Amino acid sequence: MTSSETPLAGQPASRTAFPPIRLAISGLFLLNGTFAGAWAPKIPEFASRLSLSESGLGLMIMCFGIGSLVLMPVVGVLIAHFGSTRILRGVTVLFLTTMLPLSLATSVPAGAVAIFLFGGLMGGMDVAMNGNAVEVEKRMRRAIMSSCHAFWSLGAFIGAITGGFLIETVGVLGHAILLTLAGVAMLAVIWPAVLPDAPHPSEERQKVRLPLTPLPWLIGVMALFSMVPEGSILDWGALYLREELGASLALSGFAFGAFSLTMAVMRFAGDHVRDRFGAVRTLRFCTLTAAAGMIIAGTAPNAWIAMAGFALCGVGISNMVPIAFSAAGNLPGFAQGVALSVTTVMGYSGSLFAPSVIGFVAEHTGFALIFTMLPVLFIVVLSLSHHAVHADVADRN
Repeated sequence: MTSSETPLAGQPASRTAFPPIRLAISGLFLLNGTFAGAWAPKIPEFASRLSLSESGLGLMIMCFGIGSLVLMPVVGVLIAHFGSTRILRGVTVLFLTTMLPLSLATSVPAGAVAIFLFGGLMGGMDVAMNGNAVEVEKRMRRAIMSSCHAFWSLGAFIGAITGGFLIETVGVLGHAILLTLAGVAMLAVIWPAVLPDAPHPSEERQKVRLPLTPLPWLIGVMALFSMVPEGSILDWGALYLREELGASLALSGFAFGAFSLTMAVMRFAGDHVRDRFGAVRTLRFCTLTAAAGMIIAGTAPNAWIAMAGFALCGVGISNMVPIAFSAAGNLPGFAQGVALSVTTVMGYSGSLFAPSVIGFVAEHTGFALIFTMLPVLFIVVLSLSHHAVHADVADRN
């Protein structure tokens, strides 16, 4: 039997590929991604309104990362106590309000608090979403994590391309109000279909604390070293194409575009691939593909070949993080929320903070060398790939 055919003990396998519980969690990923994408076109106005210099904006954006790293473990502990559904609903309601204070803040302290809460609640919702997605995988007996992350990427694309138009049309506050109302309406539709997930008896007996054994941290390292290259392409890919490969301003913008497009496409296909070949083999293939793409980009003689390398890297990275999250959520003997929050915090710290370190190093070495050396991180992921077996739920009871 394949994973989609093997029923969970005591409950039947889903007979449809998109039952309501899967549509609901996919919609929540789409919603979170839309708000994340909508933030990008607001950044210039936010900086202007608070009279922030580039370094001041950098420190403000760091508050976003700090908020995520502070609240994600808190949400993980709450999930271990109360289950993912109740926490997911609560943190989503709070997250939907965060675009308003970001648009109303008129002082640096108010802006810092607003962006701290925005980043923290976005990260907290991320932990809760991934926890619920793991439960949906168990209920359906098939992989869905990659497509959930694909919906997040789709939402980010929608939020980004509509944000600038709406800000110009109805203003910054009008955009925030419309986005909030649309989010509330979408949540109202999704709310009844979210998979009910009470705390597991085995987890309720555990003392909720940071894991003292290495396995959750090793899964976290897999996520960390998968997301550092992703954040590096996002923050520095365009600058690399423009300054070191002579690309035009318009062409340099396609550095991350090529990467994100192939990532989104492959995430929609990733669940089927993982069900067919297993998480370990899928992760190993993706890791080798990502490494090859990054080396091509780093050694490229021109911008077009570099973009092809970034696109190939997107194919590889697309399913590395979803597999790590599924593995963390299924680790035997650990409270799901705690193990998953460890992986989420470690992974997102890579995309939030590592690119700033890379920027400092690149001032002395250039970005070509940086991109050529980043595959060293993939070698570590490859060496840990056998732990991805925990992402396969076909034989779990």
